[in-house]
Amino acid sequence: MEDGKPVIYGLEFQARALAAQVAESETIRFLVGTQSLKLENNQIHIVELHEDSGTLSTQVYQHAAGEVWSLAASPGDSSKIITCFNTLSENGCQVKAALWNLPNLDSISTLNPKDETDKLPQLEKVCSLEAKEQVQDVRTVAFHPTDGQRAVSVLDSQCVLWDLGQNDARVTTTVSLEGKGHPRFTTGKWNPHHNYSQFATAHDSHVRSWDLRSPQTPAWSIESAHCQLVRDVDFNPNKQYYLATCGDDGCSKFWDSRDPSEPIAVRSDHSHWVWQIRFNHFHDQLILTSSSDSRVILTSMASISSEPYSNSGADEVAEAESEQRRKLEDGVLATYEEHEDSVYCVEWSCADPWTFASLSYDGRLVINQVPREDKYKILL
Repeated sequence: MEDGKPVIYGLEFQARALAAQVAESETIRFLVGTQSLKLENNQIHIVELHEDSGTLSTQVYQHAAGEVWSLAASPGDSSKIITCFNTLSENGCQVKAALWNLPNLDSISTLNPKDETDKLPQLEKVCSLEAKEQVQDVRTVAFHPTDGQRAVSVLDSQCVLWDLGQNDARVTTTVSLEGKGHPRFTTGKWNPHHNYSQFATAHDSHVRSWDLRSPQTPAWSIESAHCQLVRDVDFNPNKQYYLATCGDDGCSKFWDSRDPSEPIAVRSDHSHWVWQIRFNHFHDQLILTSSSDSRVILTSMASISSEPYSNSGADEVAEAESEQRRKLEDGVLATYEEHEDSVYCVEWSCADPWTFASLSYDGRLVINQVPREDKYKILL
């Protein structure tokens, strides 16, 4: 990928679930889950990028449980994943969640022709993440950032903390959402700070953070963070208290949770709903957003990052050094338009800080890199 050209992988079915393989720090791998109306035809694809040659290897598993709505990879075991899937039950069509094992993961080799569905290897189900008499749909499930034995499932009006030890799922903590009009959670995200004790949720246009050690009341909240539905939340991994949100108003907003009355920055780079927003794991001035306008946008927010550039004239030495190092300034660095449908997901690689993948509903996975000139501005 030295020439900056994207690598495109096409799936047979529609898809809207994407995750980076967190436990794999040496190889660039992404996982994709499909959405076929025939439940038994759904698949999990593991796509590996060979950076030197720009070629792909893949392993495909049958996910006969149903349509995959979201996907999470274990932080400690590359063979463990959690999927949220649409399936038929006694209560009708319902979204459930389960922990799976990926057998023969080391067999990823070359990009083979698509096998018939019934010949694909099956995922090995470890356990279901389902409380007794659960009737609520699962919105998403998030592994603990460092502990693969813990995960939080976000339901319509509850967040459930699970202990996944001993190949079983046991409920340890429950957070309930109450209010007028039966509000519903839309998504949730672990806070990488505060010793991983906080979990943030979005419902309607609001964002709240819960201390899982004492979840009766929110630790902090951002009321009316967006004028429409909040689609995603992400935390700056290198700067405590800082987070980003995006939503149906087409905006990306950046916040300081210590004073959430007003955002510290707002961007309106997309022309439709913004589905996901992601801080770069290493260089937090780099922000990715994906949208229903079929675009992925790479933005610099250096002024509020952990490595801000000097834009004041008070310190001439610092200003000269900043100019010499050609630090990034705030603004759009690149717009990626390889997709032709809504881009529901975007994720940074956990093995290479300059590589990321995006997934559109038509089943197109695109792997891109940060432009070389912007990379050098950060490194020099």
